[in-house]
Amino acid sequence: MGAIEDIRSVTVCRYITPLREGGSLPALAEADDDFKYVLKFRGAGHGVKALIAEFLGGEIARAIGMRVPELVFANLHEAFGRTEGDEEIQDLLQGSKGLNLAMHFLSGAINFDPAVTTVDDNSASKIVWLDAFITNVDRTYRNTNMLMWNRELWLIDHGASFFFHHSWNNLEKHAKSPFSFIKEHVLLPQATRLEDADKEIKQLLNREKLREIVTGLPDDWLQWQESNLSPQEIREAYIQFLLIRLDNSNIFIKEAQNARKALI
Repeated sequence: MGAIEDIRSVTVCRYITPLREGGSLPALAEADDDFKYVLKFRGAGHGVKALIAEFLGGEIARAIGMRVPELVFANLHEAFGRTEGDEEIQDLLQGSKGLNLAMHFLSGAINFDPAVTTVDDNSASKIVWLDAFITNVDRTYRNTNMLMWNRELWLIDHGASFFFHHSWNNLEKHAKSPFSFIKEHVLLPQATRLEDADKEIKQLLNREKLREIVTGLPDDWLQWQESNLSPQEIREAYIQFLLIRLDNSNIFIKEAQNARKALI
């Protein structure tokens, strides 16, 4: 769980199989370090914005003490995938040449099942706080996006977070939103200590840490055809979104508390 500057880069050398349960068609792949990874493609779905959300969400989760598989920058050479027989996959690979994102594959991990595993109130509160903070719509009963590995809970798949960046307007309004989708969160019933989680997290997630995380975004992901903003201007916008949201955490905490009361 090193600092942002310790994030490694690998080159993908073997495409193993698609993981079709994900809407963005991630894949199991092997890199030149001989490890296997779940590879997220810049050519899929929402493109680099999904990779940005995955990176920021995963590293913020790690910063507050959550278990997240190691994230690495994953390079795809231009010739990679030309011999792939499936045309859909070949198009995806060809459209993803360059810098992608991958997470270490947790071999033998199983999907978290709330009917089988109980999460303690403190951990549940921190995860609910996290997902409200990063506006992650995708940690529900339908799709928990959590794994059990070595009897420990691991968080995965944050690519549906930060949905404000798909419209890229009214940043302050989005940053101060209550995030009503939190009512669908799979761990909301156990999140009884949200105010305690807020105090604990703010000791770890200060302004300097958030700036460090966002600064780790590669320029290659911040060249947006629909925008005239420079990579640094885009980084600053993410930083401002996060800082405003952190300063106004009482808004989304109250929303989550009210949603939880409605469940009881």
